Amino acid sequence: MGVHLRKKKIANDKQSLYLDFYPPIKGGDGKFTRREYLNRYLYEKPKTQEQKLHNKENLIFAEGLKNKREKDILNEQDGIFNSQNKKRDFIEFFQGLCDKRKESDGNYGNWLSALHYLKSFTGGKCKMGELTEDFCNKFKEYLLQANRLNTVKGLRLSQNSALSYFNKFRCAINEAFDARLLNENPLRHIKGIQQKESKREFLTQEELQLLAQTECDLEALKNAAIFSALTGLRWSDIESLTWGDIQKTASGHFLHIIQKKTVDVIMHPISETAVKVLGERGKPSEKVFEGLKYSDSNNDKLKRWILRAGINKKITLHNFRHTYATLLLNKGADIFTVSKMLGHKNIKTTMIYAKVLSETKVNAANLIDIEL
Repeated sequence: MGVHLRKKKIANDKQSLYLDFYPPIKGGDGKFTRREYLNRYLYEKPKTQEQKLHNKENLIFAEGLKNKREKDILNEQDGIFNSQNKKRDFIEFFQGLCDKRKESDGNYGNWLSALHYLKSFTGGKCKMGELTEDFCNKFKEYLLQANRLNTVKGLRLSQNSALSYFNKFRCAINEAFDARLLNENPLRHIKGIQQKESKREFLTQEELQLLAQTECDLEALKNAAIFSALTGLRWSDIESLTWGDIQKTASGHFLHIIQKKTVDVIMHPISETAVKVLGERGKPSEKVFEGLKYSDSNNDKLKRWILRAGINKKITLHNFRHTYATLLLNKGADIFTVSKMLGHKNIKTTMIYAKVLSETKVNAANLIDIEL
C-alpha cells in the first residue's frame, strides 16, 4: 500500500499536483481509481518571491493531504472509519439493499417505496456525510406528512406505512454503519415512528372450513391460502416452498426452510391436515405450489373465492397467517409457543394477536342476550 505525491506538467510552465494510490482505492461511485487530482499547481521554475511562496504553501497542503489519505487507508485496514467514505452515494447504497430483496415481492415493494420517498426528499442526491441526526429527523417528519404513491392527490401516507418506510431507512443506516461507511450512527438518539393500532382481520375455524369446501378459480391459490392458515407460513415462503423443504421424521412432518424475511433457518412442525392439503408429493427440487404468483389477477380470484364462500370480510393473503395465530391462541396454545411458530423475534409482535383474541371473547360474550 502506498500514496505518492506526483506532478504532471501542464500549460504555462506549471505542474498539476495529484496523489497516486497503489493498490487502487474504491471511490464514492464504487469504482477503483489510482489518482486523486488536488486542483493545485506549482510553478515549474518559480522566479518571484510570490511564486516561491505559492509553491511552498501548495506543497505543504499536498503533503498534508497525502498523509491524511495514508492514515485513512491504514485505519480502514484496522477496521476504523475512512473519512473518504463520506463522499459515497447513500442513494446508490440503498438501491443495492433493495436489489438484494428482489426475490421477496412484498418486502421488495416496500423497499422500493421507501427508496422513492428518500429520493423525493433528497432530490435523488445524498452522500454518506450528509446523514446527520438532523437529516434523519427531517426525513422522519417528511414521511409523516407525505402523500401516498399513485393515489388521489392530497391523500396522506398512513402512519404505519411511514413507520415501515422509516424502518427500511433505519435498516440501511445500520448496515452502512456496520460496514464502517459512517463514522457514527445518526439514528442513535432518534425515536422511531410509533405504530398505530389497526384491525387485523382473520377467519374463524368455521369460515376456514367453508373456504376449504368452496371452489376457487385457481386451485394452487386455494391450497396455498389454506396451507398458510394451517401453518402460519408467510406468503413469500409459500411461493418459494419446494417438496424438498417438507421432511418427514418419526415425530411427524416438518418444514425445514430459510425464512425470506428474517433469513433464519427454521424447523417448523406442520399438521397432517396441512400435509393433506398439498396433495401428491413431487420431486425435491419442484415447487409445491407451481405457477403461484403474487399478482392483481390472483388477488381478484382470492376475492371471488371469499365471496363465493359467503364470507363478508376483507381478506388478503396475509390474513391467513393472522388466522393461524388467532386460532392457535383461541385453542389454548401459549403465546410464547405461538411466537416461536410464527418466527417472531419479539414477543411484542405476537401480543397483537392476543389483543385480537380478547376482542373476540368480548364479542362472543355479547352474543347471548335476553330482555330484562
